[in-house]
Amino acid sequence: MGEFDDLLKANRTFADQFEFGGFDGKAHAGVAIVTCMDSRIDPLKMLGLKYGDAKIFRNPGGRVTEAALEALVLGVHLLNVDRILVIPHTRCAMASSTEADIQAKIGEATGQDVSWHPFHVIANQKTALAEDIRRVRSHPLIPESIHIGGFIYDVDTGLLSQQV
Repeated sequence: MGEFDDLLKANRTFADQFEFGGFDGKAHAGVAIVTCMDSRIDPLKMLGLKYGDAKIFRNPGGRVTEAALEALVLGVHLLNVDRILVIPHTRCAMASSTEADIQAKIGEATGQDVSWHPFHVIANQKTALAEDIRRVRSHPLIPESIHIGGFIYDVDTGLLSQQV
């Protein structure tokens, strides 16, 4: 008990000023973003968006996984999404380590053999991004009318560069 007190206190302050009750939950700017879980990324701010403008799916490396595809299909058909951005970033741990390196670090931290657990490192970020964009574009439940782009976010400059 107490480990979350700071966060709960901050939440009470947030709730005191909360003005979005009853919001419909749709992406009002028609945007869905798949990006990394890295805390240096603020998906809404980096695109000039605000609360309620976008659906955001985050995972290590910002990859288009089966779960991300599920979220994108739901976003397109139920939540007003007509533009999809896939945005990995520079200096990503998933793109700057090998599978063996990450397994060794996790193994050291846990005292266990974790060679059985894949962490899905990214050997070549641009190649992976192009593959992810192909996965989204070729998905049978995502219409051709949806605009899909692949970008890399530079965590040191804040700039996006379109790759695909």
